[in-house]
Amino acid sequence: MPPKDRAPLPPGDAVRGEKLFKGRAAQCHTATKGGSNGVGPNLFGIVNRKSGTIEGFAYSKANADSGVIWTPEVLDVYLENPKKFMPGTKMSFAGIKKPQERADVIAYLETLKD
Repeated sequence: MPPKDRAPLPPGDAVRGEKLFKGRAAQCHTATKGGSNGVGPNLFGIVNRKSGTIEGFAYSKANADSGVIWTPEVLDVYLENPKKFMPGTKMSFAGIKKPQERADVIAYLETLKD
């Protein structure tokens, strides 16, 4: 869960977020409806989805058992430092340190839905 004293996300820009996603995440994740899993799971529909629930992807025990719901606020904390947020995750990404860049990526992820 995000700390209660954490500053709220700034407004995100989905267009910038898509560019950041393509530069930092697309090598491991797909983001299309019905898309296959890569090194990481398909992220289509991730916002407000329960962690570890994409069929056919071999999640770490930490991720599968976390019970996390990927709200924008939770994604913000996770994307800043995945291994700190979820010790035992298989995600090797170091994180996104700039709040605006996280907000932009999350704004893009919010567009990935029916």
